Amino acid sequence: MRRPDRAFGPWLVSPWRRGVVAALAGALPVFAFPAPSWWWFAYVALVPWILLARSAPTARRAAYDGWLGGFGFLLAVHHWLLPSLHVFLVVIAALLGALWAPWGLLVRRFLAGVPSPGRVGAALLVLPSGWLMVELVRSWQGLGGPWGLLGSSQWQVEPALRLASVGGVWLLSFLVVAVNVAVAVLVSVRESRVPAVAGLVATAAATSVAWVWSPRPDVDGRVRIAVVQPGVVDGSASGDERFAREETLTRELAGRGADLVVWGESSVGFDLADRPDLAHRVAKLSQELGADILVNVDARRSDRPGIYKSSVLVGPHGPTGDRYDKMRLVPFGEYVPARSLLGWATSVGKAAGEDRRRGTKQVVMNVGHGLRIGPMICFETAFPDMGRHLAEDGADVLVAQSSTSTFQHSWAPGQHASLAALRAAETGRSMVHATLTGVSAVYGPGGERIGSWLGTDASGAVVYDVPLGRGVTPYVRFGNWPVQGALLVLAALCVTEGTRTFRPRRTAPERLVPPARTTRGSPARPGR
Repeated sequence: MRRPDRAFGPWLVSPWRRGVVAALAGALPVFAFPAPSWWWFAYVALVPWILLARSAPTARRAAYDGWLGGFGFLLAVHHWLLPSLHVFLVVIAALLGALWAPWGLLVRRFLAGVPSPGRVGAALLVLPSGWLMVELVRSWQGLGGPWGLLGSSQWQVEPALRLASVGGVWLLSFLVVAVNVAVAVLVSVRESRVPAVAGLVATAAATSVAWVWSPRPDVDGRVRIAVVQPGVVDGSASGDERFAREETLTRELAGRGADLVVWGESSVGFDLADRPDLAHRVAKLSQELGADILVNVDARRSDRPGIYKSSVLVGPHGPTGDRYDKMRLVPFGEYVPARSLLGWATSVGKAAGEDRRRGTKQVVMNVGHGLRIGPMICFETAFPDMGRHLAEDGADVLVAQSSTSTFQHSWAPGQHASLAALRAAETGRSMVHATLTGVSAVYGPGGERIGSWLGTDASGAVVYDVPLGRGVTPYVRFGNWPVQGALLVLAALCVTEGTRTFRPRRTAPERLVPPARTTRGSPARPGR
Protein backbone atom coordinates (compact mmCIF):
# COMPACT_ATOMS: atom_id res chain seq x y z
CA MET A 1 0.00 0.00 0.00
CA ARG A 2 1.35 3.45 -0.94
CA ARG A 3 2.14 5.80 1.90
CA PRO A 4 -0.12 8.90 1.93
CA ASP A 5 2.89 11.23 1.85
CA ARG A 6 3.92 9.73 -1.50
CA ALA A 7 0.59 10.49 -3.22
CA PHE A 8 2.31 13.33 -5.15
CA GLY A 9 5.50 11.37 -5.77
CA PRO A 10 8.77 10.95 -3.89
CA TRP A 11 9.77 14.53 -4.68
CA LEU A 12 7.27 15.84 -2.08
CA VAL A 13 8.63 13.74 0.76
CA SER A 14 10.97 16.63 1.57
CA PRO A 15 9.21 19.05 3.98
CA TRP A 16 10.82 22.05 2.27
CA ARG A 17 9.65 21.02 -1.18
CA ARG A 18 6.20 20.21 0.14
CA GLY A 19 6.04 23.63 1.81
CA VAL A 20 6.88 25.41 -1.44
CA VAL A 21 4.20 23.42 -3.29
CA ALA A 22 1.66 24.25 -0.57
CA ALA A 23 2.39 27.98 -0.88
CA LEU A 24 2.10 27.83 -4.67
CA ALA A 25 -1.15 25.84 -4.43
CA GLY A 26 -2.58 28.45 -2.08
CA ALA A 27 -1.70 31.22 -4.54
CA LEU A 28 -3.58 29.62 -7.45
CA PRO A 29 -7.09 30.97 -6.62
CA VAL A 30 -5.85 34.54 -7.01
CA PHE A 31 -5.72 34.14 -10.80
CA ALA A 32 -9.54 34.04 -10.83
CA PHE A 33 -9.79 37.64 -9.56
CA PRO A 34 -8.33 40.05 -12.13
CA ALA A 35 -9.29 38.50 -15.48
CA PRO A 36 -13.03 38.54 -16.31
CA SER A 37 -12.71 35.44 -18.47
CA TRP A 38 -11.08 33.40 -15.69
CA TRP A 39 -13.97 33.39 -13.18
CA TRP A 40 -14.43 29.64 -13.73
CA PHE A 41 -10.90 28.96 -12.46
CA ALA A 42 -12.03 29.62 -8.88
CA TYR A 43 -14.07 26.38 -8.99
CA VAL A 44 -10.96 24.19 -9.46
CA ALA A 45 -8.17 26.40 -8.09
CA LEU A 46 -8.36 24.91 -4.59
CA VAL A 47 -8.12 21.33 -5.81
CA PRO A 48 -4.27 21.03 -5.69
CA TRP A 49 -4.24 22.50 -2.19
CA ILE A 50 -6.96 20.07 -1.03
CA LEU A 51 -5.18 17.08 -2.59
CA LEU A 52 -1.95 18.04 -0.86
CA ALA A 53 -3.55 18.40 2.59
CA ARG A 54 -5.51 15.14 2.30
CA SER A 55 -2.30 13.25 1.49
CA ALA A 56 -0.45 14.55 4.56
CA PRO A 57 1.10 11.66 6.52
CA THR A 58 0.31 13.28 9.87
CA ALA A 59 -2.12 15.82 11.27
CA ARG A 60 0.81 18.13 11.98
CA ARG A 61 1.86 18.04 8.34
CA ALA A 62 -1.72 18.79 7.23
CA ALA A 63 -1.75 21.85 9.51
CA TYR A 64 1.53 23.00 7.91
CA ASP A 65 0.01 22.50 4.45
CA GLY A 66 -2.96 24.65 5.47
CA TRP A 67 -0.74 27.34 6.98
CA LEU A 68 1.66 27.58 4.05
CA GLY A 69 -1.20 27.52 1.57
CA GLY A 70 -2.80 30.42 3.44
CA PHE A 71 0.52 32.24 3.37
CA GLY A 72 0.72 31.83 -0.41
CA PHE A 73 -2.88 32.94 -0.88
CA LEU A 74 -2.51 36.13 1.19
CA LEU A 75 0.85 37.03 -0.35
CA ALA A 76 -0.57 36.63 -3.85
CA VAL A 77 -3.85 38.47 -3.25
CA HIS A 78 -1.97 41.42 -1.68
CA HIS A 79 1.18 41.32 -3.81
CA TRP A 80 0.55 44.85 -5.10
CA LEU A 81 1.29 46.12 -1.57
CA LEU A 82 4.94 45.04 -1.79
CA PRO A 83 6.18 48.48 -2.97
CA SER A 84 4.58 50.02 0.11
CA LEU A 85 5.10 47.41 2.85
CA HIS A 86 8.17 45.56 1.53
CA VAL A 87 9.22 42.66 3.78
CA PHE A 88 6.50 43.55 6.28
CA LEU A 89 3.91 42.11 3.87
CA VAL A 90 5.67 38.73 4.09
CA VAL A 91 5.49 38.87 7.87
CA ILE A 92 1.77 39.71 7.80
CA ALA A 93 1.04 36.92 5.30
CA ALA A 94 2.96 34.42 7.45
CA LEU A 95 1.04 35.40 10.59
CA LEU A 96 -2.42 35.45 9.01
CA GLY A 97 -1.71 32.33 6.98
CA ALA A 98 -1.89 30.39 10.24
CA LEU A 99 -5.67 30.88 10.12
CA TRP A 100 -5.79 28.13 7.47
CA ALA A 101 -3.93 25.57 9.62
CA PRO A 102 -7.18 24.21 11.17
CA TRP A 103 -8.68 24.07 7.69
CA GLY A 104 -5.80 21.83 6.58
CA LEU A 105 -6.55 19.56 9.54
CA LEU A 106 -10.21 19.37 8.52
CA VAL A 107 -9.27 18.42 4.95
CA ARG A 108 -7.19 15.50 6.20
CA ARG A 109 -9.81 14.51 8.78
CA PHE A 110 -12.57 14.10 6.19
CA LEU A 111 -10.79 13.26 2.91
CA ALA A 112 -7.73 11.21 3.85
CA GLY A 113 -7.51 7.68 2.47
CA VAL A 114 -10.72 6.39 0.93
CA PRO A 115 -13.50 8.48 2.48
CA SER A 116 -16.89 6.87 2.88
CA PRO A 117 -19.99 8.46 1.32
CA GLY A 118 -20.87 9.84 4.74
CA ARG A 119 -17.48 11.49 5.15
CA VAL A 120 -17.67 13.00 1.66
CA GLY A 121 -21.13 14.38 2.41
CA ALA A 122 -19.88 15.84 5.69
CA ALA A 123 -16.85 17.32 3.94
CA LEU A 124 -19.13 19.19 1.53
CA LEU A 125 -20.55 21.03 4.54
CA VAL A 126 -17.64 21.18 6.98
CA LEU A 127 -14.83 22.30 4.67
CA PRO A 128 -16.75 25.26 3.16
CA SER A 129 -17.88 26.19 6.67
CA GLY A 130 -14.29 26.11 7.89
CA TRP A 131 -13.23 28.33 5.00
CA LEU A 132 -15.96 30.83 5.86
CA MET A 133 -14.68 31.00 9.45
CA VAL A 134 -11.22 31.86 8.14
CA GLU A 135 -12.68 34.59 5.93
CA LEU A 136 -14.79 35.89 8.81
CA VAL A 137 -11.82 36.19 11.18
CA ARG A 138 -9.51 37.83 8.68
CA SER A 139 -12.31 40.22 7.69
CA TRP A 140 -11.82 42.02 10.96
CA GLN A 141 -10.40 45.40 10.09
CA GLY A 142 -7.48 45.04 12.49
CA LEU A 143 -6.32 41.94 10.58
CA GLY A 144 -6.46 43.59 7.17
CA GLY A 145 -10.14 43.42 6.26
CA PRO A 146 -12.07 41.29 3.75
CA TRP A 147 -10.00 42.02 0.66
CA GLY A 148 -9.87 39.04 -1.67
CA LEU A 149 -12.75 36.96 -0.31
CA LEU A 150 -12.99 33.90 -2.53
CA GLY A 151 -16.58 34.63 -3.53
CA SER A 152 -15.67 38.10 -4.82
CA SER A 153 -13.96 36.44 -7.80
CA GLN A 154 -17.49 35.89 -9.21
CA TRP A 155 -18.34 39.58 -9.56
CA GLN A 156 -18.90 39.40 -13.33
CA VAL A 157 -21.06 36.22 -13.37
CA GLU A 158 -24.78 37.03 -13.54
CA PRO A 159 -26.06 33.89 -11.73
CA ALA A 160 -23.48 34.46 -8.98
CA LEU A 161 -24.60 38.06 -8.56
CA ARG A 162 -28.18 36.83 -8.18
CA LEU A 163 -27.00 34.49 -5.44
CA ALA A 164 -25.16 37.38 -3.77
CA SER A 165 -28.54 39.06 -3.29
CA VAL A 166 -29.59 35.97 -1.30
CA GLY A 167 -26.57 35.35 0.92
CA GLY A 168 -23.98 37.96 0.03
CA VAL A 169 -20.40 37.20 -0.91
CA TRP A 170 -20.37 34.63 1.92
CA LEU A 171 -22.77 32.34 0.05
CA LEU A 172 -20.58 32.56 -3.05
CA SER A 173 -17.45 31.60 -1.07
CA PHE A 174 -19.28 28.63 0.45
CA LEU A 175 -20.42 27.32 -2.93
CA VAL A 176 -17.02 27.82 -4.58
CA VAL A 177 -15.27 25.80 -1.85
CA ALA A 178 -17.96 23.09 -1.95
CA VAL A 179 -17.44 22.61 -5.69
CA ASN A 180 -13.66 22.43 -5.21
CA VAL A 181 -14.09 19.74 -2.54
CA ALA A 182 -16.32 17.64 -4.81
CA VAL A 183 -13.91 17.98 -7.75
CA ALA A 184 -10.94 17.01 -5.55
CA VAL A 185 -12.70 13.82 -4.45
CA LEU A 186 -13.82 13.11 -8.00
CA VAL A 187 -10.29 13.19 -9.43
CA SER A 188 -8.46 11.51 -6.55
CA VAL A 189 -10.61 8.74 -5.06
CA ARG A 190 -12.19 6.34 -7.51
CA GLU A 191 -14.25 4.59 -4.84
CA SER A 192 -15.83 7.90 -3.77
CA ARG A 193 -16.76 9.25 -7.16
CA VAL A 194 -20.46 8.52 -6.76
CA PRO A 195 -20.88 10.67 -3.61
CA ALA A 196 -18.66 13.33 -5.21
CA VAL A 197 -20.92 13.52 -8.26
CA ALA A 198 -23.95 13.50 -5.99
CA GLY A 199 -22.43 16.43 -4.10
CA LEU A 200 -21.92 18.36 -7.32
CA VAL A 201 -25.49 17.67 -8.40
CA ALA A 202 -26.85 18.69 -5.00
CA THR A 203 -24.81 21.91 -5.04
CA ALA A 204 -26.02 22.71 -8.55
CA ALA A 205 -29.62 21.99 -7.56
CA ALA A 206 -29.46 24.16 -4.44
CA THR A 207 -27.84 26.94 -6.46
CA SER A 208 -30.55 26.72 -9.11
CA VAL A 209 -33.32 26.87 -6.52
CA ALA A 210 -31.73 29.91 -4.87
CA TRP A 211 -31.24 31.54 -8.25
CA VAL A 212 -34.87 31.03 -9.25
CA TRP A 213 -36.20 32.05 -5.84
CA SER A 214 -34.10 35.21 -5.46
CA PRO A 215 -36.21 38.28 -6.30
CA ARG A 216 -35.05 40.57 -9.05
CA PRO A 217 -34.73 44.21 -7.95
CA ASP A 218 -37.44 46.52 -9.23
CA VAL A 219 -36.26 49.62 -11.09
CA ASP A 220 -38.21 52.74 -10.20
CA GLY A 221 -36.85 55.71 -12.08
CA ARG A 222 -33.35 56.88 -12.94
CA VAL A 223 -30.95 59.59 -11.88
CA ARG A 224 -27.99 61.08 -13.67
CA ILE A 225 -24.78 60.91 -11.64
CA ALA A 226 -21.50 62.31 -12.90
CA VAL A 227 -18.05 60.99 -11.96
CA VAL A 228 -15.05 63.33 -12.11
CA GLN A 229 -11.70 61.58 -12.48
CA PRO A 230 -8.74 64.00 -12.71
CA GLY A 231 -6.24 61.28 -13.53
CA VAL A 232 -2.57 61.21 -12.61
CA VAL A 233 -1.30 64.58 -11.44
CA ASP A 234 2.41 65.36 -11.43
CA GLY A 235 3.90 64.28 -8.09
CA SER A 236 5.35 67.73 -7.60
CA ALA A 237 1.94 69.38 -8.02
CA SER A 238 0.18 70.78 -4.96
CA GLY A 239 -3.33 70.01 -3.77
CA ASP A 240 -4.46 73.34 -5.25
CA GLU A 241 -3.40 72.22 -8.74
CA ARG A 242 -5.35 68.96 -8.46
CA PHE A 243 -8.35 70.91 -7.19
CA ALA A 244 -8.10 73.20 -10.21
CA ARG A 245 -8.06 70.16 -12.51
CA GLU A 246 -11.20 68.76 -10.87
CA GLU A 247 -12.83 72.17 -11.10
CA THR A 248 -12.14 72.39 -14.84
CA LEU A 249 -13.52 68.90 -15.51
CA THR A 250 -16.63 69.56 -13.44
CA ARG A 251 -17.38 72.77 -15.35
CA GLU A 252 -17.49 70.65 -18.56
CA LEU A 253 -20.62 68.96 -17.18
CA ALA A 254 -22.73 72.10 -17.64
CA GLY A 255 -25.91 71.41 -19.61
CA ARG A 256 -25.63 67.61 -19.29
CA GLY A 257 -28.39 67.24 -16.71
CA ALA A 258 -26.42 65.76 -13.82
CA ASP A 259 -28.36 65.33 -10.55
CA LEU A 260 -25.20 64.67 -8.51
CA VAL A 261 -21.46 65.04 -9.13
CA VAL A 262 -19.00 62.78 -7.31
CA TRP A 263 -15.30 63.48 -6.82
CA GLY A 264 -12.78 60.85 -5.71
CA GLU A 265 -11.12 60.19 -2.38
CA SER A 266 -8.83 62.95 -1.06
CA SER A 267 -10.03 65.21 -3.88
CA VAL A 268 -9.77 68.18 -1.49
CA GLY A 269 -6.64 68.37 0.61
CA PHE A 270 -7.80 71.13 2.95
CA ASP A 271 -10.57 71.46 5.51
CA LEU A 272 -13.27 73.57 3.87
CA ALA A 273 -13.78 75.50 7.11
CA ASP A 274 -10.14 76.63 6.94
CA ARG A 275 -10.32 77.33 3.21
CA PRO A 276 -13.62 79.16 2.58
CA ASP A 277 -12.28 80.12 -0.85
CA LEU A 278 -12.36 76.45 -1.89
CA ALA A 279 -15.84 75.97 -0.42
CA HIS A 280 -17.02 79.00 -2.41
CA ARG A 281 -15.55 77.63 -5.64
CA VAL A 282 -17.29 74.27 -5.20
CA ALA A 283 -20.57 76.02 -4.33
CA LYS A 284 -20.26 78.12 -7.49
CA LEU A 285 -19.83 74.93 -9.54
CA SER A 286 -22.95 73.53 -7.89
CA GLN A 287 -24.87 76.67 -8.91
CA GLU A 288 -23.69 76.41 -12.51
CA LEU A 289 -24.65 72.73 -12.80
CA GLY A 290 -27.82 72.79 -10.70
CA ALA A 291 -26.55 69.72 -8.81
CA ASP A 292 -24.93 68.98 -5.46
CA ILE A 293 -21.28 67.91 -5.45
CA LEU A 294 -19.91 65.20 -3.17
CA VAL A 295 -16.26 65.95 -2.46
CA ASN A 296 -13.82 64.08 -0.22
CA VAL A 297 -11.70 65.97 2.29
CA ASP A 298 -8.44 64.50 3.62
CA ALA A 299 -7.18 67.07 6.12
CA ARG A 300 -6.80 68.10 9.71
CA ARG A 301 -10.16 69.35 10.96
CA SER A 302 -10.57 72.77 12.49
CA ASP A 303 -13.34 71.77 14.92
CA ARG A 304 -11.65 68.73 16.48
CA PRO A 305 -8.13 67.32 16.76
CA GLY A 306 -6.66 64.93 14.21
CA ILE A 307 -6.83 64.15 10.50
CA TYR A 308 -10.06 62.77 9.03
CA LYS A 309 -11.12 61.46 5.64
CA SER A 310 -14.62 62.75 5.07
CA SER A 311 -17.32 62.76 2.41
CA VAL A 312 -18.74 66.29 2.35
CA LEU A 313 -21.82 67.34 0.39
CA VAL A 314 -21.67 70.84 -1.12
CA GLY A 315 -24.70 72.61 -2.55
CA PRO A 316 -25.27 75.97 -4.27
CA HIS A 317 -24.93 77.75 -0.93
CA GLY A 318 -21.88 75.87 0.33
CA PRO A 319 -21.52 72.74 2.49
CA THR A 320 -24.97 71.41 3.35
CA GLY A 321 -23.93 70.03 6.72
CA ASP A 322 -24.04 66.40 5.51
CA ARG A 323 -20.69 64.85 6.36
CA TYR A 324 -19.47 61.28 6.74
CA ASP A 325 -16.15 60.53 8.45
CA LYS A 326 -14.46 57.31 7.37
CA MET A 327 -14.92 54.59 9.98
CA ARG A 328 -12.76 51.71 8.78
CA LEU A 329 -9.23 52.73 8.07
CA VAL A 330 -6.58 50.92 6.04
CA PRO A 331 -4.07 49.22 8.37
CA PHE A 332 -0.61 50.77 7.93
CA GLY A 333 -1.87 52.95 5.09
CA GLU A 334 -3.99 55.21 7.33
CA TYR A 335 -2.99 54.05 10.78
CA VAL A 336 -0.43 51.70 12.33
CA PRO A 337 -1.96 49.03 14.61
CA ALA A 338 -0.27 49.00 18.02
CA ARG A 339 1.99 51.83 16.93
CA SER A 340 4.10 51.54 20.08
CA LEU A 341 5.13 48.04 18.95
CA LEU A 342 4.88 48.26 15.15
CA GLY A 343 5.83 51.86 14.56
CA TRP A 344 9.09 50.70 12.99
CA ALA A 345 7.01 49.80 9.90
CA THR A 346 7.17 53.47 8.90
CA SER A 347 10.92 53.12 8.37
CA VAL A 348 10.72 50.14 5.99
CA GLY A 349 7.65 51.11 3.92
CA LYS A 350 5.06 53.77 3.25
CA ALA A 351 3.13 53.31 6.47
CA ALA A 352 1.16 56.26 7.87
CA GLY A 353 3.30 58.69 9.79
CA GLU A 354 0.24 59.83 11.77
CA ASP A 355 -2.92 57.88 12.47
CA ARG A 356 -6.13 59.12 10.88
CA ARG A 357 -9.14 59.49 13.19
CA ARG A 358 -12.25 57.34 12.81
CA GLY A 359 -15.86 58.32 12.32
CA THR A 360 -18.49 56.90 14.64
CA LYS A 361 -21.50 56.13 12.44
CA GLN A 362 -22.66 55.71 8.86
CA VAL A 363 -24.62 58.51 7.24
CA VAL A 364 -27.33 58.65 4.57
CA MET A 365 -27.30 62.03 2.80
CA ASN A 366 -30.26 63.80 1.25
CA VAL A 367 -29.28 65.12 -2.17
CA GLY A 368 -31.37 67.41 -4.33
CA HIS A 369 -34.12 65.88 -6.50
CA GLY A 370 -35.21 63.60 -3.62
CA LEU A 371 -32.17 61.34 -3.93
CA ARG A 372 -30.69 59.65 -0.84
CA ILE A 373 -27.11 58.39 -1.09
CA GLY A 374 -25.01 56.21 1.19
CA PRO A 375 -21.31 57.17 1.02
CA MET A 376 -18.37 54.84 1.66
CA ILE A 377 -14.70 55.69 1.38
CA CYS A 378 -12.16 53.47 -0.39
CA PHE A 379 -11.36 50.36 1.69
CA GLU A 380 -14.86 50.32 3.17
CA THR A 381 -16.40 48.94 -0.03
CA ALA A 382 -14.76 45.60 0.79
CA PHE A 383 -17.01 45.20 3.85
CA PRO A 384 -20.39 43.65 2.92
CA ASP A 385 -22.09 44.84 6.10
CA MET A 386 -21.53 48.55 5.35
CA GLY A 387 -23.52 48.52 2.13
CA ARG A 388 -26.23 46.39 3.77
CA HIS A 389 -26.65 48.85 6.65
CA LEU A 390 -26.86 51.81 4.26
CA ALA A 391 -29.60 50.04 2.29
CA GLU A 392 -31.44 49.33 5.55
CA ASP A 393 -31.20 53.03 6.43
CA GLY A 394 -32.90 54.05 3.19
CA ALA A 395 -30.10 54.82 0.74
CA ASP A 396 -31.26 54.88 -2.90
CA VAL A 397 -27.73 54.71 -4.33
CA LEU A 398 -24.42 53.64 -2.79
CA VAL A 399 -21.47 55.90 -3.53
CA ALA A 400 -17.79 55.04 -3.05
CA GLN A 401 -14.96 57.57 -3.20
CA SER A 402 -11.57 56.00 -3.72
CA SER A 403 -7.98 56.60 -4.73
CA THR A 404 -5.65 53.84 -5.90
CA SER A 405 -3.02 56.11 -7.45
CA THR A 406 -0.23 54.46 -5.41
CA PHE A 407 -1.00 51.14 -7.11
CA GLN A 408 -1.75 52.52 -10.55
CA HIS A 409 -0.33 49.72 -12.68
CA SER A 410 -1.36 46.68 -10.65
CA TRP A 411 -4.42 44.50 -10.14
CA ALA A 412 -5.62 46.73 -7.30
CA PRO A 413 -7.66 49.40 -9.20
CA GLY A 414 -9.67 46.93 -11.25
CA GLN A 415 -10.17 44.54 -8.35
CA HIS A 416 -11.30 47.40 -6.13
CA ALA A 417 -13.81 48.63 -8.70
CA SER A 418 -15.22 45.09 -9.05
CA LEU A 419 -16.26 45.07 -5.38
CA ALA A 420 -18.93 47.66 -6.22
CA ALA A 421 -20.69 45.07 -8.40
CA LEU A 422 -21.03 42.74 -5.41
CA ARG A 423 -22.23 45.47 -3.05
CA ALA A 424 -24.83 46.53 -5.63
CA ALA A 425 -26.07 42.96 -6.13
CA GLU A 426 -26.18 42.27 -2.38
CA THR A 427 -28.29 45.33 -1.62
CA GLY A 428 -30.33 45.79 -4.79
CA ARG A 429 -29.01 49.36 -4.98
CA SER A 430 -26.94 50.86 -7.79
CA MET A 431 -23.40 51.77 -6.80
CA VAL A 432 -21.09 54.49 -8.08
CA HIS A 433 -17.34 53.95 -7.62
CA ALA A 434 -15.45 57.22 -8.24
CA THR A 435 -11.66 57.46 -8.02
CA LEU A 436 -8.93 60.01 -8.58
CA THR A 437 -6.94 57.98 -11.10
CA GLY A 438 -9.08 55.00 -12.05
CA VAL A 439 -10.72 52.60 -12.21
CA SER A 440 -14.07 54.44 -11.89
CA ALA A 441 -17.21 52.40 -12.58
CA VAL A 442 -20.98 52.27 -12.04
CA TYR A 443 -23.13 49.17 -11.47
CA GLY A 444 -26.90 48.72 -11.52
CA PRO A 445 -29.05 47.21 -8.74
CA GLY A 446 -28.40 43.71 -10.04
CA GLY A 447 -24.63 44.18 -10.19
CA GLU A 448 -24.64 44.74 -13.95
CA ARG A 449 -22.21 47.28 -15.37
CA ILE A 450 -23.64 50.66 -16.38
CA GLY A 451 -21.70 52.38 -19.13
CA SER A 452 -17.95 51.93 -19.48
CA TRP A 453 -15.11 52.05 -16.99
CA LEU A 454 -12.81 55.03 -16.68
CA GLY A 455 -9.46 53.27 -16.77
CA THR A 456 -6.26 54.02 -14.90
CA ASP A 457 -4.90 56.15 -17.76
CA ALA A 458 -8.15 58.07 -18.31
CA SER A 459 -9.05 61.56 -17.22
CA GLY A 460 -12.44 63.18 -17.63
CA ALA A 461 -16.00 63.71 -16.40
CA VAL A 462 -18.67 61.18 -17.37
CA VAL A 463 -22.42 61.24 -16.70
CA TYR A 464 -24.08 57.88 -16.01
CA ASP A 465 -27.79 57.13 -16.27
CA VAL A 466 -28.19 55.22 -13.01
CA PRO A 467 -31.31 53.06 -12.36
CA LEU A 468 -32.89 53.27 -8.91
CA GLY A 469 -33.55 49.89 -7.32
CA ARG A 470 -36.45 49.32 -4.96
CA GLY A 471 -37.36 46.53 -2.58
CA VAL A 472 -35.34 44.58 -0.03
CA THR A 473 -33.04 41.72 -0.98
CA PRO A 474 -32.89 38.56 1.17
CA TYR A 475 -29.32 39.45 2.12
CA VAL A 476 -30.35 42.86 3.45
CA ARG A 477 -33.29 41.32 5.29
CA PHE A 478 -31.59 38.26 6.80
CA GLY A 479 -27.97 39.39 6.98
CA ASN A 480 -24.99 37.01 7.10
CA TRP A 481 -27.01 33.82 7.42
CA PRO A 482 -24.42 31.67 5.53
CA VAL A 483 -21.88 32.56 8.21
CA GLN A 484 -24.36 31.70 10.95
CA GLY A 485 -25.09 28.40 9.22
CA ALA A 486 -21.37 27.66 9.00
CA LEU A 487 -21.04 28.31 12.73
CA LEU A 488 -23.82 25.80 13.41
CA VAL A 489 -22.13 23.18 11.21
CA LEU A 490 -18.83 23.59 13.04
CA ALA A 491 -20.57 23.58 16.42
CA ALA A 492 -22.25 20.29 15.51
CA LEU A 493 -18.87 18.94 14.45
CA CYS A 494 -17.32 19.91 17.79
CA VAL A 495 -20.17 18.23 19.71
CA THR A 496 -19.85 15.07 17.62
CA GLU A 497 -16.08 14.89 17.98
CA GLY A 498 -16.27 15.68 21.69
CA THR A 499 -18.88 12.99 22.28
CA ARG A 500 -16.75 10.48 20.42
CA THR A 501 -13.66 11.41 22.40
CA PHE A 502 -15.18 11.36 25.87
CA ARG A 503 -17.64 8.52 25.39
CA PRO A 504 -16.92 5.94 28.11
CA ARG A 505 -15.57 2.74 26.64
CA ARG A 506 -17.12 -0.53 27.73
CA THR A 507 -14.50 -2.96 28.94
CA ALA A 508 -15.02 -6.61 28.12
CA PRO A 509 -15.60 -8.89 31.17
CA GLU A 510 -12.61 -10.83 32.30
CA ARG A 511 -12.50 -14.38 31.10
CA LEU A 512 -13.02 -16.92 33.82
CA VAL A 513 -10.12 -19.35 33.85
CA PRO A 514 -10.87 -22.64 35.57
CA PRO A 515 -8.42 -23.55 38.31
CA ALA A 516 -5.74 -26.06 37.47
CA ARG A 517 -6.58 -29.65 38.41
CA THR A 518 -4.40 -31.45 40.91
CA THR A 519 -4.12 -35.22 41.58
CA ARG A 520 -4.46 -36.32 45.18
CA GLY A 521 -2.16 -38.97 46.49
CA SER A 522 1.01 -39.48 48.38
CA PRO A 523 4.15 -38.44 46.68
CA ALA A 524 6.35 -41.06 45.29
CA ARG A 525 8.99 -42.26 47.62
CA PRO A 526 12.47 -41.71 46.51
CA GLY A 527 14.21 -44.74 45.40
CA ARG A 528 11.06 -46.64 44.46
